[in-house]
Amino acid sequence: MTIADTQPHMQSTQEIGTAWDRMIARRRFYTILGLVILIAAFLSSVRFADESNAGHFFERLPHLFDFLSWLIPKDWNDVWHALFDIASVNDKGGEEFNFDKGRVYVWGAFYIPEYFELMIVTINVALISTIIAFVFAVPLSFFAARNLTSSWPLRVFTKRLMEFLRAFPEIVIAGLFSAILSIGPVAAIIAITLHTIGALGKLFYEVAENIDMKPHEGMKAVGANWWERVRFAALPQVLPNFTSYALLRLEINVRASTIIGAVGGGGIGEELKLSISRGFGAKTMALVLLLFVTIVAVDQFSAWLRRRLVGEHAFLLQH
Repeated sequence: MTIADTQPHMQSTQEIGTAWDRMIARRRFYTILGLVILIAAFLSSVRFADESNAGHFFERLPHLFDFLSWLIPKDWNDVWHALFDIASVNDKGGEEFNFDKGRVYVWGAFYIPEYFELMIVTINVALISTIIAFVFAVPLSFFAARNLTSSWPLRVFTKRLMEFLRAFPEIVIAGLFSAILSIGPVAAIIAITLHTIGALGKLFYEVAENIDMKPHEGMKAVGANWWERVRFAALPQVLPNFTSYALLRLEINVRASTIIGAVGGGGIGEELKLSISRGFGAKTMALVLLLFVTIVAVDQFSAWLRRRLVGEHAFLLQH
């Protein structure tokens, strides 16, 4: 090979290197320009929000801890008294320390503490909503899956229906049904159920579209109808993931039912709202503690149940 033969090759390498450098420089320029635009938009939005706020957010920010100081109990023992409905030595006849007045007597002297009873209502709302939504979301997900449903109008209608159901926050739906059905857990159940159908349906049909189609094609070849193919070929593959998503949604719905309770949906949310607005520190701390422990317990139970359903081997590291 002569020098003349190697010269075009060297020029080609240099051209590739030059083009690569130009491309990197262009990408860096666009990245920096995008970040500058993003930061400018963020600062403009914050400034607009601050000017639109009657109290000017940044001016009032140093007083944030003034409000939090109202919720610090004077006697931390009252937190446990409020949690278990034990009479407080600070009770002077007002509502701030009337812990034993909220007892829910079950039989004789045996009672359930008021906040535990409210927490049970909140969990029931979340559990019933999740179960009902799961029952409806499973068939809807199969109707929406491209690889399982050949009818284009049916797929489009099902997807738009699920999008409509999850388009509105639970608190908006709960407000609507509270006006129709009056305040209480029923409106909360309907609101959370409708939103959960839309949310789970989307997750479910995305799982269904990624199944192994060989069992489905094999059953179709021997004459199985659509329902039989879904029941025996698709459902066994997706059920572990469906269950995992449903348990995750249960945790979310416990939080959602708490928030809806603050607008009249029953449960612990309404009591938490009243305690905060009235500055009852011991009651507020007791409610926050109970809510935190409940969320952790639901999370641990969900993890344990997933392991039981999917199998311990699915959580082991693969080498």
